[in-house]
Amino acid sequence: MIERFLNQTAFTSQEDFIRNFHINVPENFNFAYDVMDVWAEEAPEKLALLWTNDKGECIRFTFRDIKEQSDRTASYFRSLGIGKGDMVMLMLKRRYEFWLSMMALSKLGAVAIPATHMLTEKDIIYRNNRADIKAIVCAGETQIMDHVLKSLPESPSVSILVSIGPEVPEGFHDFHKEWVSAPEFVRPEHVNDNDDILLMYFTSGTSGEPKMVAHPHTYALGHLVTGVYWHNLDETSLHLTIADTGWGKAVWGKLYGQWFAGSTVFVYDHEKFTPSDILHKIEQYHITSLCAPPTVYRFLIQEDFSKYDLSSLRYCCTAGEALNGAVYDKFHELTGIKLREGFGQTETTMTLGTFPWMEPKPGSMGVPNPQYDIDLILPDGTSAKPGERGEIVVRTDRGRPLGLFKEYYRDPELTEKAWHDGLYHTGDVAWRDEDGYFWFIGRNDDVIKSSGYRISPFEVESVLMKHPAVVECAVTGVPDEVRGMIVKATIVLGKEWRRKAGPELVKEIQTFVKTNTAPYKYPRSIEFVKALPKTISGKIRRVEIRENDKRVSLFASLCNAPAWSAHNVGWVESLL
Repeated sequence: MIERFLNQTAFTSQEDFIRNFHINVPENFNFAYDVMDVWAEEAPEKLALLWTNDKGECIRFTFRDIKEQSDRTASYFRSLGIGKGDMVMLMLKRRYEFWLSMMALSKLGAVAIPATHMLTEKDIIYRNNRADIKAIVCAGETQIMDHVLKSLPESPSVSILVSIGPEVPEGFHDFHKEWVSAPEFVRPEHVNDNDDILLMYFTSGTSGEPKMVAHPHTYALGHLVTGVYWHNLDETSLHLTIADTGWGKAVWGKLYGQWFAGSTVFVYDHEKFTPSDILHKIEQYHITSLCAPPTVYRFLIQEDFSKYDLSSLRYCCTAGEALNGAVYDKFHELTGIKLREGFGQTETTMTLGTFPWMEPKPGSMGVPNPQYDIDLILPDGTSAKPGERGEIVVRTDRGRPLGLFKEYYRDPELTEKAWHDGLYHTGDVAWRDEDGYFWFIGRNDDVIKSSGYRISPFEVESVLMKHPAVVECAVTGVPDEVRGMIVKATIVLGKEWRRKAGPELVKEIQTFVKTNTAPYKYPRSIEFVKALPKTISGKIRRVEIRENDKRVSLFASLCNAPAWSAHNVGWVESLL
């Protein structure tokens, strides 16, 4: 399959990859027709999707199954009035109907807008009106459908509601009941141009209202590198990416790149993440490769790996947030597998990664994906030298690379702010070593300036994560009259450590940081909490921590009391 799109398919080194990697872009490329349907023709019995859930159900879909059922789904959607250019929001959790719907909408030239099932009425109204959403296809669960129904009075563009069950309330079409009687599918004459919008994501909103990231049909081609080279997949692979279908990580790891490679996508549809369940599934189904956010690996390594036969697992990747070296080391100790980190955004495919022919450096994001012209720039616009901190940018003066978004939909001003003068600004800060590996520092607005020093939150978090008491943490800066800002650590403790929360543990953690990194980086303030504030996609909301700290500082100033004494932790018991 991939031979159709690449001049050279196998690479032995990064130099070979940079020099010879090239994607051939067909006219009017459509992933559903040009990749998935071709697999159905050439290898109809090849397993494409292995879906199971926490109720013990298991359904296997060959490429022929996916082709035939996505054709029927496309015909069904068209019978409801969905056509080219229509905006369709999918709130399908990890149900297998997501893959059928994604392929069906692609075949119609409609725009898929994957969304998490955790959206509230307010969230749905915002998305409906910003994108003029015409149809919503959702899992038939009371809470989801209640939010959808309550959004309708303020969502004039929405005219079609579809439930995939089990519940189908009044006002919703019954997907499975009506789907079986859909007429035979006839492919439209001209489905799409390469630059037409294929899908759109609303960003997670870590700092403000979610943005609408529009991707053209060629975006899928950008994931050739993701699946074939970063995940290192082939036709023998059974791949599990842990991600809700409402977020970009799902198409990174559960769709485009994996089916380019001809691998089987494994889906575990579960309500609650339980580390032991994931390890059991790897053992039970002989999963060969895994990709998950660092948070998942942090919880997996707390389990007793000796209870599971994980011998089928041969390759593991991570993305979504920066990977702490301590997690890398522990996972390698337990499995012998070297975690390979990747970096990208909702606006891109994978831009940096650690590829199979490279030796990973724990904590490094890897090197540039050759389909992107990546640079680090200083505030004056010049390129950073090795060891210097700079913003990660994508140079686009020679054209938009495959995988980079088309625009922030209906927001040219915001698009221009992030993408101008031949540069797309990621807003992420990193440094590059002498070997060309990139090392994450943080978001532009996360870097802490204290007593003249610039401190990376991630650097401090990496040290904190090595302390046995720390399960999760977030480092932020808080105002200080003397130093400008001081470092604050918000920490989730392990269960056995929670009773020890207090001044002595604070001092122990501070001393630990001082002895494992430059002393000026140690957290002068430590807060122990039950859980960190996160977006509905699971990313830590440091902005929420900072906003809460501002309120505490204001209250303290009104009371003429010290706001951030490191030993002011008497309130900890109520939190833990």
